[in-house]
Amino acid sequence: MEKGKIIFLNGVTSSGKTSIVDALQSRRDVFFYVVANDLFQEMVGEQYLQEDYWKYLSEVIIMMYHTAKLYSDMGKNVLIDGILVERDEIKPHYQQLKEIMKDSPLSIVEVYCPLDICKQRNIERGDRYESQSEEQAQLMSQDIQYSLTVDTSVLTPEECAEKIVQELF
Repeated sequence: MEKGKIIFLNGVTSSGKTSIVDALQSRRDVFFYVVANDLFQEMVGEQYLQEDYWKYLSEVIIMMYHTAKLYSDMGKNVLIDGILVERDEIKPHYQQLKEIMKDSPLSIVEVYCPLDICKQRNIERGDRYESQSEEQAQLMSQDIQYSLTVDTSVLTPEECAEKIVQELF
């Protein structure tokens, strides 16, 4: 059986990852299952996240990668909506992802947006704090080998989705 493609949308909060996921899922030419940090975080009880947020989030992120690999192994295309951060609890995060996906067709897409625009989006959303994107940018893994970069400050989510499909399929 041919493995499904795994497309990892990597970017800070409010960079536009979830909007791109929505645009990709509304297309009729390619179908994706979605795994996302936010969805997997909900698997952990709130009391545990309050007790030791990064410990439990790190564990569930690794489980998310194994889930994405399983879907791919079953011939399904998968979108990962996440961010590759290097915290002590998950280091070496990027290397762990590459090891889990070593035999899988993984493409990492940089979802780029200038931090001042992300900051404004955080304010408008109201469910993120103002400096959250900047803090995540400081923690982001270095030297990531991207297959593609999309800039959500100049492209709509639909244009980003089109670029991803055209370049990676």
